[in-house]
Amino acid sequence: MSTDQKITDDLVETLRDGEQGYAHAADRLRDGENSALADRFLNFSRERARYAEELRAMAASYGDHVDDSGSVAANFHRTWISLKDALTGSDPAAIAKAAIEGENHAVDEYERALDADISAGLRATVAHQLARIRAARAELELIVAG
Repeated sequence: MSTDQKITDDLVETLRDGEQGYAHAADRLRDGENSALADRFLNFSRERARYAEELRAMAASYGDHVDDSGSVAANFHRTWISLKDALTGSDPAAIAKAAIEGENHAVDEYERALDADISAGLRATVAHQLARIRAARAELELIVAG
């Protein structure tokens, strides 16, 4: 397995976890006065799905196959599990804090990817996606501070 394929597999798994976590958060926030925040979380979920698809397409163009099953395909990462636990209520700040933990995990994974010996094309894609993930995390931090 090439380094690009291993990195892509890991990032796609992380993105799937984020996609599912954000979708679950959006469902919990959908009712009442939090519908705008629910829409934002749903947008984050869709964004993670697009990032994963972008990485899958790039891998396919190199002849690699991304393993969608992953080692934790049926479960969220531990950071997203904390989000699920926080969702027993619908406090927007608590949900945003848990989502920040998930984004911190994603940032760590992306930074590890950039430290690896990966192709220039993958590096550019990873750097762009990392910038957007950091922006989402900053937006979440504003919600918590708000």
